[in-house]
Amino acid sequence: MIRVKTFFLSAAASLTLSLALAPALEAAPEAFVFDKAHTHIGLTWNHVGFSETRARFGDFEGELVLDEENPEASTLTVTIPINSLDTGIEKLDGHLLSADFFDAATYPEATFTSTRIDRTGDSTAKVYGDLTIHGVTKPVVLDVTLNKLDTHPMSGKKAAGFNAKTTINRSEFGIGQYVPMVSDAVEIFISTETSVAK
Repeated sequence: MIRVKTFFLSAAASLTLSLALAPALEAAPEAFVFDKAHTHIGLTWNHVGFSETRARFGDFEGELVLDEENPEASTLTVTIPINSLDTGIEKLDGHLLSADFFDAATYPEATFTSTRIDRTGDSTAKVYGDLTIHGVTKPVVLDVTLNKLDTHPMSGKKAAGFNAKTTINRSEFGIGQYVPMVSDAVEIFISTETSVAK
């Protein structure tokens, strides 16, 4: 009888300990910081049917809160200084930053804030969010691929790498100069490495 009682007391203690530890064992959402040296935010558009013009934004600030247990609960916010635009051609940069296009003096930042994430596969998702450019906010959808989630061999930190892409019509953001000779559609491509902040 004593053995049976001891067994049940031990089992009850183990169960109580397991229940107490369960929340701690669940992976909590983690904040990841972007590696600016290994992040590319690029734009591509057609120039009067003859060529594809490319540019990139060289600076940005962002926060990714990644929930591995429930990826749909992850969040993403990004702010991009418009004057970090770089085509490699100084004169073209100046024109794009002028009032004809981005009007960077009046609208110095572009922002993206996620509103919903839908998983579409083991390593793919659609990230819905609000994109603000030129003072205009519109909903957009990023097609995102998780390239790798692992310990980074150089930093020793948990790291996540992503590719993302979307296409917007610039005229919807009040940047309609030279449409349709210069294409309305602008493709946006992002490739980034992130790592846990701690």
